[in-house]
Amino acid sequence: MFGRSRLAIGVGAGLTIGFLALIVIVGATIWLVERGNSLFEQSALQRSIRIVAVDLRDHLRTAESSQRGFLLTGNQIYLAPYDTAKTRARQELEDLGRMIAPDAPNRAMLPRLSEALGEKIAEMDNSIALKNAGRDADAMALVQSNRGKTLMDEINVFLYGALLTADESGTQSSAEQQRNASLLRWISAGAAVVIVLVVFVVVFTVYRNGQDLKLARDEVQAINLTLEERVKTRTADLAMARERAEVLLAEVNHRVANSLQLVAVLVGMQMRSVTDTAAKEALRETQSRISAISLIHKSLYTSGDVTNVALNDYLGAMLGNLETAMRKDGHTAILKCYLEPISLGPDASVSLGVAVQELVTNAFKYAYPDEKPGEVRVRLKRLDDGKAELTVEDDGVGMAPNATHAGTGLGSKIIHTMASALKTHVEYINRAPGTLARLVLTTAIA
Repeated sequence: MFGRSRLAIGVGAGLTIGFLALIVIVGATIWLVERGNSLFEQSALQRSIRIVAVDLRDHLRTAESSQRGFLLTGNQIYLAPYDTAKTRARQELEDLGRMIAPDAPNRAMLPRLSEALGEKIAEMDNSIALKNAGRDADAMALVQSNRGKTLMDEINVFLYGALLTADESGTQSSAEQQRNASLLRWISAGAAVVIVLVVFVVVFTVYRNGQDLKLARDEVQAINLTLEERVKTRTADLAMARERAEVLLAEVNHRVANSLQLVAVLVGMQMRSVTDTAAKEALRETQSRISAISLIHKSLYTSGDVTNVALNDYLGAMLGNLETAMRKDGHTAILKCYLEPISLGPDASVSLGVAVQELVTNAFKYAYPDEKPGEVRVRLKRLDDGKAELTVEDDGVGMAPNATHAGTGLGSKIIHTMASALKTHVEYINRAPGTLARLVLTTAIA
C-alpha cells in the first residue's frame, strides 16, 4: 500500500507539473504572438513613414530640378514632371500627417513643414511664371535670393528628423522582437525540459518503485551532474556568441565611421571647387557636421563599449577639430573645454554633438566679429539629481533682446531640432558681456 501510494503521488504530481508547464507554453506563446503582431504593425508604420519622407524629399528635388532646368533653358520639356512632383509632394505631406502619431516628438513640427513646403512650391511657381512672362531677370533674381534653398534646408532637417525617429523606432521594435523570440525559446525549452523530466520521473518511479532509496539518490545525483555540465556548456556558448556580436558591432561602427569620413572628404573637395562664399561656408559647416557624427562611431569601436559614448573624449576630439577649422577661416578666439567623464547612448550623443558644434560655431562667428580675440568655453558637468548640464559661453558682444539671426538661421533650427531629440531645450542667458547657452540632459547618463 505504501508503494502504491507513493506511486500515485509521484504520477499525480508529475502530471500536474506537466500540465502547468503546458499552460505556461501556451500562454507565453499567445502573448508573444500578439506582442509580435503589434511590433510588426509598428515597424510597418515606421517603414511607411520613412518611405513617405524619402519620397517627399525626392519629389521636391525633382520639382526643383525641373524648375531650374526650365529657368536656364526656357525649354518647356523640363516642366513635364514638375506638376506631378508637386502633387505627389503635397499628397505625401498629408500622408505624413496621418501616419505620425499625435504624441510623436516630431509631430509639433508638421505645421511648419507644411508652411515651408507651401512657400517652397509658391517660390518655384512664381519663378516659372516670371520666366513664361519673359521676365528672365526677375526670375533669376528670385532664385538667387536663396530663399528657396533656405526653405529646402529647413524641409530636409525635418525629414532627416523623421527618418531618424523612424529608424530608431524600427531598431527598438526589432530588438524587442528578438528579445521576445529569445524569451519564447527559453520558455519553450525550459517547459520542454520540465515535461521531459516529469515523464522520465514518472516512468522511472513506475519501473524502479521497488528499488531502495539509495539507488534513487545516486541516479538523481548523476542527473544533476549532467544538468550542471549542460548549463556550463550553454553558458560558455552564450558568452562566445555575445563576444562575436560585440566584435561584429564594432566592425559595423568602424565601417560607418570610415564611410562618413569619406563623405566629409568628398564635401571638402567640393568646397574647394566652389567660388561662391556662402556656398563654401555652407559646405564647410556640412563637412563639420558629418565629421562630428563620424566621431561617434569611431569612439564606439575604439573604446570597447558599443553601447555608450564617453562624452569627454568624444566632445574633446570633435571640438579640437572644430577649433582648428575655425582658425583656418581666420577666427582668433580660443576654445577651452572643461569636460567631466560622462557617458551617453550613441543616438543621444549624435544629437548632443551636432548641437554643441552649432553653438560653438555660432560663438566663433558672431560673438567676436571682425576676428577679435576672446574665449569660448564649453563645460560638461554632472548634476546632483542624476542629470547633466552642458554650457557654451563667451565674452563677446552678446545678444540683443529682439535680435534676428545673423545668418540663414539654419544653425538655430538644427540646435532646436537636436534639443528636441534630447527631450530638452536650449536656454540663452545674456551675461553682459557675452552669452551663455545651457542644455540640461534628462536622458539616461552614466
